Amino acid sequence: MVSKDPLIEKLQIIISWSVRALAILMVFVIIMGVVDVAWTLWGHLRTPPNYILTITDMLATFGAFMAVLIAIEIFINITVYLREDVIHVKIVMATALMAIARKVIILDTDKLEAMELFGIAALVFSTSIGYWLVVKLPAFEMSHDPLKDGLIQDEIRQDGSTP
Repeated sequence: MVSKDPLIEKLQIIISWSVRALAILMVFVIIMGVVDVAWTLWGHLRTPPNYILTITDMLATFGAFMAVLIAIEIFINITVYLREDVIHVKIVMATALMAIARKVIILDTDKLEAMELFGIAALVFSTSIGYWLVVKLPAFEMSHDPLKDGLIQDEIRQDGSTP
C-alpha cells in the first residue's frame, strides 16, 4: 500500500520495522521454547522410573511441543505479512486450528463439565469447517460454462471428439 502522504509513509516504515522486531522476538521465543521442551523431556526422563515417560509426562511434553509449533506458525504469519503486506486468512486459520488442537491434546477431561466439552467440540468443529472453506473456496470459481463446470459430459465437440 503506497501513499502520497509523507506522514502515512513514515508511519508505514515504523510499522514495517515493528513487524521485523516482532519476527526477531518470535525467533527468540521459539528457541527458548525448544530449550524448554528439551529441558522438560530431560527432567521427565531423569525422574523415577528413570528413562520412562508416563502418560502424564508425555502429555506435558506434547503440550510443550505444540506451543513451539504454534510459535512457529505465528512466526510464519509475521514473515508472510512482511513479504506481502497482507494477512493470509488460511495461515491464521491454520494457526487457530493448531492452537485448538493443542488445547484438546493436553485437556484433562476429568476436570471439565459437559457444557465445557460441548463448547470445545463446537469450537473445533466450527474452526475446522472454517479452515476447510478457506482452503476450498478459492479453488471454486463461479462459472456459467457447462463444459468447465463438468455438467455436460456427453457433448460432442465439432471435431467429433468428446470432452
